[in-house]
This record gives sequence, structure tokens and C-alpha cells, in this order.
Amino acid sequence: MSNESDRSPTGLLRKLSLAFSGEPQDRADLLTQLRDAQQRGIMDSEALAMIEGVLTVADIQVRDIMIPRAQMVCVRRDDPPEKLLPIVTESGHSRFPVLDTDKDDVVGILLAKDILRAMAAGKDDENFDIRECMRTAVVVPESKRVNILLREFRRNRNHMAMVVDEYGGVAGLVTIEDAIEQIVGEIDDEFDVEDELSIRRDGPQQFLVRGDTPISEFNDSFKTSLSDEEFDTVAGLVMQQLGHLPRRGETLRIEDLELRVLRADRRRLDSLKVTTTRDVRLPAERPAND
Repeated sequence: MSNESDRSPTGLLRKLSLAFSGEPQDRADLLTQLRDAQQRGIMDSEALAMIEGVLTVADIQVRDIMIPRAQMVCVRRDDPPEKLLPIVTESGHSRFPVLDTDKDDVVGILLAKDILRAMAAGKDDENFDIRECMRTAVVVPESKRVNILLREFRRNRNHMAMVVDEYGGVAGLVTIEDAIEQIVGEIDDEFDVEDELSIRRDGPQQFLVRGDTPISEFNDSFKTSLSDEEFDTVAGLVMQQLGHLPRRGETLRIEDLELRVLRADRRRLDSLKVTTTRDVRLPAERPAND
């Protein structure tokens, strides 16, 4: 029977060192030995996944994890509060790039809490100036390695950076969450669908849908007639429609439904928000004899 010292970091390192027959010659050799150690129960699968993330994050560039410019949720420097508040509440984001009034140049970053603080102070459309709330935008090249980006985020206490291409144009944005997820995996938030539910109501006409929802279940819930001959899941159908792996913020229309990608990475589509004008009743909301 193992004791408490075996589960400590020192105990784990001791067991790992005993498991290795020789010194790893390169990263691939190290990963092979770590996976072998996991197979023998020396570490669990989650610990192995994080170690693999740490070892590979240096090979990933910001361009691989950024949100492309076309999918950024932005505000304008001259937007009044009555226009800003719906953007904040509907997107669910906490930080927004601020674009110049007449051009698409990013002039700063606006935090949702700063807007709310200004509203609480009694500022209305006439005396509200977004420049009083705006913060300086951090800029990074799209070729920067993610491990270096993480180190800079921690050192400077930043949570978002604008990504520029080789010509100095804005290519997208990246957040600290995007970078951390490369190590620890997807971080659940309020937009993730609960594990036991494939489809969950998020408003009168809005629903959160898991990417692995069977198309047959989607059809039953939304009274659609989508084909499941080529794909079994909603994620597969969406990827077919878009022609590529979806990125967060992308939208498309299927029949009279609007689908917006909430969470996705380089491997899979995790969740969507579906907006419809139909009168939808989910199975859990229907009478027992319906």
C-alpha cells in the first residue's frame, strides 16, 4: 500500500527517476518514458497531459491560438454606453479591443468592469468618454512563442494582447486563457454546456449546444431536418459547412438558425450558441405525454 510520501512531489519524482532506465536523449524520448510511466500507474493521465503541454507549448506560436481579426468582438471609440452595454452582455467577454472612430486601427482595450463603474458613477451618453476608461493595448507579433507570451503575461499582469502580422497590421487577439489552455486543456466557463446536458436553454430564443450532440437529437429539439448520413454530430456538420476547423466567434446559418461557435480549439468544436425565432421546447420541458 502506498503512503502519503509516495503521493508528494518528491515521491513522484523519485518514482519517475526509478522508472527511467536511462537518461532521455531528446524530448521525444522523454515523452515516451513519461507515457510509459503513466501506463504503469506512476502518474495519472491528467498529470501526463499537462507535462506534455508544458513540453510542447514552446513549439506553438501565437498565430496558432489567436482569435482572428474577423472574429474579434470590438467597440468603437465614439460608441455611447447604450451601444456598449448590449455588446458586453451579449458577448460575455470581459475585454474588448477599441477601434478608432473612422478607421479599423486598435487604439486601446476596454474592460467591461470599467464601463459598469462609469455607469454606476452616473455618467450618461452626454458626459461619457470611452477614453477615460480605455487602457493601453499590448501588442505582440504573431510569430511569438506561446511560452514566452505566458511569461510576459505573468510579468506584466496582462490578460489580452493584440496580435500583429509582419506588416504591422492587426491579425487578431490572444488572451491569457488561450495560452493556459494549451497546457491544462479547456477551461470551463459560463458558456460551457453542462456535462449531463447536450442542449441547454440560455434565454427565450437562445440555447447552448455541445459540439458532440447527435444530429438526430438536434433535429428533435429544434424541429430541423438536418442529414446525419455523412456526420453523426453537430460539430461535424458545422465543420462541413465552414470548410475548416471552426474558430471561436465564427457564425453560420443553417435553415433559419444562427449558430455561433463559443468554444473550439485546434482539435475539436466544443460548444455553440444557437439563436432561433422558433418556439422550441426541449425534451426536458415537454409534458410527459408529449
